[in-house]
Amino acid sequence: MRSDHRVSLPTDEQIRALHERFAPTGDAFELVYTHCQIICAVAEQLLCDYPAALNAALVRVGSLLHDIGVYRLYNAAGQLDHGTYVRHGILGHTLLRELGFPESVSRFCSHHTGVGLTRDDVLQQGLPLPVRAYTARTLEEQLVMYADKFHSKTTPPTFVTASSYAASVRRFGDDKVDRFAAMVKRFGEPDLPSLSRRYQQPLI
Repeated sequence: MRSDHRVSLPTDEQIRALHERFAPTGDAFELVYTHCQIICAVAEQLLCDYPAALNAALVRVGSLLHDIGVYRLYNAAGQLDHGTYVRHGILGHTLLRELGFPESVSRFCSHHTGVGLTRDDVLQQGLPLPVRAYTARTLEEQLVMYADKFHSKTTPPTFVTASSYAASVRRFGDDKVDRFAAMVKRFGEPDLPSLSRRYQQPLI
């Protein structure tokens, strides 16, 4: 483990080992771990251009672990439960907490969905979550949540432009579009064409 001066953070190798441990199938590992690597690449790209001082080591760990709860939504047949997918964040948070990770790391799992889920979102959308807010609190959490919007684990997995994401999130309300626009203004946009070529995945 390496220190970020406050908490002990796992190495890349330890994080990969966790993904391998909890992935129910090789395909699940490939889908989720590759997505986490991509979000890490997006976040670190944005981090380079962001003027404020952020904890780069924590951003990297948060990016690589944010979707680990997805593995707990696979059934015995290796099929993903898309109907309750929104639960993957709290499942990941619980998993990391059970493994002894600090709250500053575990929160990346439960606080990256959409542009942040409010208590009203949970109630109004009837989400299968405990009724409370799941919004990013620190700049590190905000950056990982924002970076996550630029890649989707669809079939096939795709990179998503800012304009495409803004159009898709509009169905949840103009306030979500405005919140995303504020993040674009704050953090800028990543160089998705280069990442699309690097990972050989399409850009929409």
